[in-house]
Formats: sequence, structure tokens, C-alpha cells
Amino acid sequence: MGKHNEFGKKGEQLAVNHLTKNGYRVVHRNYRYLKAEIDIIAKKGDILAIVEVKSRSSDYMQSIAETVTEKKIKLLVMAADHYIISKDLDVEARFDIITVHKNGANFNIEHLENAFYHF
Repeated sequence: MGKHNEFGKKGEQLAVNHLTKNGYRVVHRNYRYLKAEIDIIAKKGDILAIVEVKSRSSDYMQSIAETVTEKKIKLLVMAADHYIISKDLDVEARFDIITVHKNGANFNIEHLENAFYHF
């Protein structure tokens, strides 16, 4: 596995740890539907959080969260819709982004709730 893939998996695990520590229950990881993939699906109360994880180890100036494109949003919405319907869930869905930024040996994690809307 390439170093960037290993770092991406590390970022996803750090995001899972962050969610769990903050009262979420992870119900699915790497959910795939057609060409879409949801990194993490987590539940807290009546909220189903559809979480995109973005990891970066460079000092690139663009906000990590801004790298979630309109195309990616459409794919996430399609996959989330499929997941909710296939599981016959009656929940409020929310789209979050968790950014993981590596700074030397440290990791900074930011959880953006309601990062974008699906309509």
C-alpha cells in the first residue's frame, strides 16, 4: 500500500476515534454504492452523520474542507440516500467533514458538522 493510502487510513481511524470519544456510534465504514464511497457513517441520538474524512500532511494553503467538490457531494448524497432507504431508517441525515492535518508528529482534527447541505 502506498504511503498516501496508509496516511488516509490513519486519518480515517483518527476520525473514528474522535467520533467515538464524542458520543457517536460508528455504524459503517467505507460504505460503497455504485461509484460513491462514504468514509464513515455514524449515529448520535436521532442524527445519522455522513462523514467525509480529508487528511493532509502538507502546508498547502487551500482549506482541506474546500477540496470536497460538487461532484463528490452529489456522490455522497446518492450513497447516503441509498443507505438510508436500504436500511429503512427514519433519521435526520447530516453531512460532516472531518479534517486531519499532520503537523510533524502531531495530528490536528477538526470536525465540521453540517459542512454542506444536500439540496
